[in-house]
Formats: sequence, C-alpha cells, structure tokens
Amino acid sequence: MIAFEGVTKIYNGTPAVRDLDLVAPTGKLTVLVGPSGCGKTTSLRMVNRLIAPTSGTITLDGEPTHGMKVAQLRRRIGYVIQHAGLFPHRTVAQNVATTARLAGIDRGRARKIALELLERVGLPSALADRYPWQLSGGQQQRVGVARALASDPKFMLMDEPFSAVDPIVRARLQDEFLRLQREIGKTIIMVTHDIDEALKLGDQVAVMRTGGKLAQVASPQALLTRPADSFVADFVGRDRGYRHLGFAGIDDDIVLSKEPAVLLGTPAEAAARSAIDGWVLVADEAGRPLGWVRVAELSGPVRESDLNLSSTFASRGGTMRELLDAALSSPSGRGVVTEDDGVLRGTIGLADLVRTLDERRTSASGRGS
Repeated sequence: MIAFEGVTKIYNGTPAVRDLDLVAPTGKLTVLVGPSGCGKTTSLRMVNRLIAPTSGTITLDGEPTHGMKVAQLRRRIGYVIQHAGLFPHRTVAQNVATTARLAGIDRGRARKIALELLERVGLPSALADRYPWQLSGGQQQRVGVARALASDPKFMLMDEPFSAVDPIVRARLQDEFLRLQREIGKTIIMVTHDIDEALKLGDQVAVMRTGGKLAQVASPQALLTRPADSFVADFVGRDRGYRHLGFAGIDDDIVLSKEPAVLLGTPAEAAARSAIDGWVLVADEAGRPLGWVRVAELSGPVRESDLNLSSTFASRGGTMRELLDAALSSPSGRGVVTEDDGVLRGTIGLADLVRTLDERRTSASGRGS
C-alpha cells in the first residue's frame, strides 16, 4: 500500500499539491488524472523522493518514506517514464538487467531474469542483444517496463508510460500491461492525461483539480455513474454512458443471428444468394471474418480488394462497448461477434442491440428505485 497523508508541495509560495490524502491499495493500479498543472506528476515523484514534499507523510506499507535512505527507497520502487529512458550504449538485455544488478543479483542470474522478463512483456529473445535505437517506440516502452520489474519491486510508479507511441501500439501496450498486471499484482501508481486510458487500466482513478486538490477517487464504474461534482463530470466527458459500456460484458441475453459467410473466390451469383440486405460477410477458411462485401458492386468472384474493412468485430468475451462499435462501424448495420479464437459466432443488428441496451437500462433503473 502507498499512502499520502496530508501531503503538500509548494513552489515559490504556490501550491502544486495541497493536502493530498490518498491510498493506493496493495496489488492494485491507481491512476492519477487531471488537467495540466494539477500536480499529478509532482505527486508521483514525491513517492520516490525525486521531489521532496513540503509537508505531510508518504508511507509504503505503513513505513514513512522520509525515514528511508534514498537509494534503498528507489530500489524498492520500479519506475517507468514516458520515453523509456533506456541507456543507449547498453543492449536490451543489459538495460533490463541493470536494476537486478543494483539489487545485488549476480550477472548471470540478472541476464536470465532479463530474458524471462522480455518474454513476459511480449518481446522475442532475438531482441535481447540489440540496442535501443534498433527498436520501435513500442518495443522500447516494453523494455522500460521489463527493466522496472527486474528487481521484483513491490511498488511501481509509471509516468505517462504509453503516451509517446501511436494509438494502435498504445492500445496493444495497454492490453499487454493489463495481462501482465493480472499475473504480477504490483501496487502501482500511474499518471496519464488520457481519461480513456485511466478508465481502462485503473482499479481506481483519482481525479485532481488544478492547484493540486483531489476531486474524487473511485472505481472507473463509479466515476462514470456517480461523478462527485460538475468538475469531475466535465473532466470524465460527455460520453460517459458510452464509456460505461466498456465495463459491461457481452452476456448470454444478447441474441445473435446466424450469419452466412462466404470465402474469397466465391462467384458473385453465389455470394448474392447468401447476402442479407445486399451485404455478405466474407470469412477465411477457418471461419474468421475478414470484412463485408456489397454484392451489387461485385464484377466477378469475391476478391480481397472488394472487402469493406470499416467494420470492427467484438469477441464473445469482450464488452458491450466493443459490440456497439462493431454494429455502428459495420456497413451492413450488423455487428459481428466472434468466439475468443476469432471464429464467427453470429451478428446482431443495431436496432436489436439498442433495444437490448435500453432493456438493461430500464431493468437497472428498476432495481435501483
């Protein structure tokens, strides 16, 4: 557990953080969000004393950090920053092994730990002896996470760790990190400016106001459904209802229709016989959907160039937000649902999906009254 008790930081008479009381629970990920200048990064850096608090106490499992030697304190805490901060003259494996060596682990064991962690964060062992400049931005960020874990710290601080990469890579890194956190269960405080990232990753989200005051700390679901005041409501955003669907699973009450699918190379006449409302779904030989084809536009057998790739697909173990996006993005108006292995399960029309969502909302309102 990381706890802030009345923590304040003042610069030249101006408070950056004011009277912060916050607990980051053991084994959970706490995300700090808020507008620029709200003190979230200052709060993070006070934990490992990169910044000294003006007043108040920060404790790690009940032990005040101000009484610890700085070097020992920082060895207990993994630290991941925005641009990875890797040593350019050291290989990937050497970068990861650095924190293990600082913890007193011998060179051979440290390299073994490094190789294990590279695999754990989704990097092939072939990259171990490359240098940071030979990696993509996303790969460098994975190395940064692996390095922070190499000393097996109980606590981790993460300062906008995924913000320096493009949106596609960022989403993949977030998913990989969620998987990793489920396995390792570290006590983590993370800073981000992205509310969607905070809601996706955080077990709890702490929203801070300009001037360093804590506005609300709550689970993502509670933050969306019960914002504490107008500031929190505005910061979380006007699409709170849509975001909340990200926490609702695709349950068995979702009635899917059987969707005929054709293969690439299917003659236009045969594709037309399988079409519904002028659209037919194309799948590969394993039954995994590839995209939609408008049969009226076919001039011959179905080709890859005929595919409309605008549609997203929702997996059976996914969320209602993913399913709604699949229906909204589908040119046919039918949202595609796959099994977790990517094989087609069925589809649901947008009107039917909206009706189901409304029934859920009505039912939930009835239980709450």
